[in-house]
Amino acid sequence: MRTSGFSSRFALVIGALLVLLPPARGAELKSAAVEAVDGQRFDVVVIGGTPAGIACAVRAARDGCSVLLVQHTQHLGGMMTNGLMQWDALYGGPRAPLFSELLQNIEEHYRTTYGEDSPDFKTVHYSQTHYPIGWVEPHIAEREFCRLVTAEPKITTLLGYYPAAVKREGAILQSVTLGEYSGDKQATVAGDTFVDAMYEGDLMALAKAEYRVGREARSEYDEPHAGKIFTNIGKGPAPQLAVDGKLNIRPYSQKQGSIDPTSPFTADGAIQAFNMRLCVSSDPANRVMLASPPEGYDRAEYVDYERKSIATNNGPNHKSHMNSPILPGENHAYPEADWPTRERITKRHLDFALGLIWFLQNDASVPAAKQKDFRRWGLPKDEYLDNGYLPYEMYVRETRRLVGRHVYTEHDNSQAPGFARAPIHGDSVAVTDWYMDSHSCTTESRPGFHYEGKLILTEESRPGQIPYRALLPKDIDNLIVPLCLSATHIAWGAVRLEPVWMQTGEAAGVAAALAKRKQTTPGELSGDELTRALADKRHLVSFFNDFEVNAGDAWIPAIQYLGTKGFFADYDARPNAPLSREIAELWAEGLMSVSTGKHDGNALARRIAAVAAESNAAPEKPVTAAEFRRLFGRTPAGIREGTAPISRGAAAMMIYAALSAR
Repeated sequence: MRTSGFSSRFALVIGALLVLLPPARGAELKSAAVEAVDGQRFDVVVIGGTPAGIACAVRAARDGCSVLLVQHTQHLGGMMTNGLMQWDALYGGPRAPLFSELLQNIEEHYRTTYGEDSPDFKTVHYSQTHYPIGWVEPHIAEREFCRLVTAEPKITTLLGYYPAAVKREGAILQSVTLGEYSGDKQATVAGDTFVDAMYEGDLMALAKAEYRVGREARSEYDEPHAGKIFTNIGKGPAPQLAVDGKLNIRPYSQKQGSIDPTSPFTADGAIQAFNMRLCVSSDPANRVMLASPPEGYDRAEYVDYERKSIATNNGPNHKSHMNSPILPGENHAYPEADWPTRERITKRHLDFALGLIWFLQNDASVPAAKQKDFRRWGLPKDEYLDNGYLPYEMYVRETRRLVGRHVYTEHDNSQAPGFARAPIHGDSVAVTDWYMDSHSCTTESRPGFHYEGKLILTEESRPGQIPYRALLPKDIDNLIVPLCLSATHIAWGAVRLEPVWMQTGEAAGVAAALAKRKQTTPGELSGDELTRALADKRHLVSFFNDFEVNAGDAWIPAIQYLGTKGFFADYDARPNAPLSREIAELWAEGLMSVSTGKHDGNALARRIAAVAAESNAAPEKPVTAAEFRRLFGRTPAGIREGTAPISRGAAAMMIYAALSAR
């Protein structure tokens, strides 16, 4: 049980630093009374008011489930409402229905407030034409997350509570006991499905699901960049395929530099650095300057500190985010710690961030011109009014990671051997688009190698498919983990982005609702059936260069689904191109193997890639709809059997319809 509140402690700590605060705004979301929740049963119990948790709760509620959404603070939204401000993504297209809905609601606010031609709207607009791909002010993000939740009558929200204990019988979680974060009240709730959507993975740990903290050795999964590793970072842009226009993601400005070949590459308990991601304002009418340094300030910490920055550029409404203060190594105890210890670690990161601001704006060693430039930034008067203009949570980049029914590794997020996309997963529920990366894990270095643990694998990474199995504990059937999902430290860098977590969170909501309708558990649910349901909802389960998943074309669900079965050997679907005879024969074979349940999507993709390479030397021979039908003996209504070549999109629809009739 907690005896004092995290937010109230923060307010006391920083109160002496700031000028007089204006009154706090009223909350956008009201919590249920704990007495009304205690002893109740819900179809779905979601622990964690992160974007993943919110997407899961909203989707499950819309699909007919009663949902309890629990958050340990008084505010929803995770890092998107706690200073991150930008959608970390390299793909600027749609990926999941709720993510698109949220973006539309956010953009409508800026369109209405500032105008569609304003710099604010253009900055916020989610688009691959600029980087960051999209922005949002913290309080606007929180408001829109809350609106999604409050619009669903089937969602009950409990704020200020955290998971304290569970009751588990064999493979089934029966109930969770929730402890009050700032007091000693408790509530016990039962559920059919439980979802751990916390950054910390506390629920899965209490349930004794297998998990890991720290780095795997290179030898464990044969990952080239795993383990303790000394590196340098190079300049981009990368990957080259994106630079050349052959991969529809935005190139990044950095890439991996040299690596010390004598690095240990051994496993340890290290995780990448955290920071307090402060929101700052450059608007003189909307900024609060620090009146004094934080308690315990030590200027010696900053004199030789390399990341001397407050913010680099304005986002919406003259605001930005401070990403420079990190403390590698000082967060290693956080994942397994109790909440009082986590508060102490968080306060250290907060004080360090505030101290860096004070140093840059006031220390005599900083040239006057630079001080003046740094003093453009202050804390925003219109953010976090009940917490002294400071975020409620720290940027927790990596904690526990589930060891589930599939462990997503560096290989899953790299180009597969034998074909030109990442490995195929028949139960894909989301895609990655960010590169595998890691902030420094310790402060160590070696001669000629500046960093330990820092990675920016832009050239090595490819958009990958996250399988449903990675969200499932090995031995618990009614627990889904869409955030601290099963991935290695290296692959985690491509997973740990809020757009990806909104995908996995919404997929978890679909899975919970589908399991309810099927009268089964999420762990026993068919992953293939879930992937098909997601494809039908225009949820991105396969990445392609040449179409957007929410467009109106009828062939999109079919191609999305068949992309998880290896029917496409690269990232170009070419839906309007004629289907060649050679590929048609392989697709027909693929249909039969999928139908019989003896399918290997990666093997099919390799065969298709080999045939495509051979056909480059000779003209392709297209097939008609009638000829294609004869390959597997089925034609759905609406497909004519004329002499014209059948398109790849139409052929995909025929296969999809044939599989539907099983």
